[in-house]
Amino acid sequence: MDLGASPWRSFRKITFPLILPGIVAAALLSFALSLDDYIVTDFTKGEFTTFPIQVNNAFRVSFPPQVNVLATMVLIVSVLLLVLTSVRGEKAASR
Repeated sequence: MDLGASPWRSFRKITFPLILPGIVAAALLSFALSLDDYIVTDFTKGEFTTFPIQVNNAFRVSFPPQVNVLATMVLIVSVLLLVLTSVRGEKAASR
């Protein structure tokens, strides 16, 4: 406990903001690697259909418009996350 704060409050106000950039970076890296690493995903997918497998299956059968929508959404989300982390990093560096 720091200066009378509860453990939850000290975690929420001190620890979590310090580890948040690491959590965001790990999430972005795992997202990028999951899209890139199709072979490993195909071998370890189990009974569930993952996003890269679904995209590959859609390309094999035909080229439906839903694939274009999914690819555009992934691209937009990736760019927005990149811009958000860049802006947040610049704000933190200017402090």
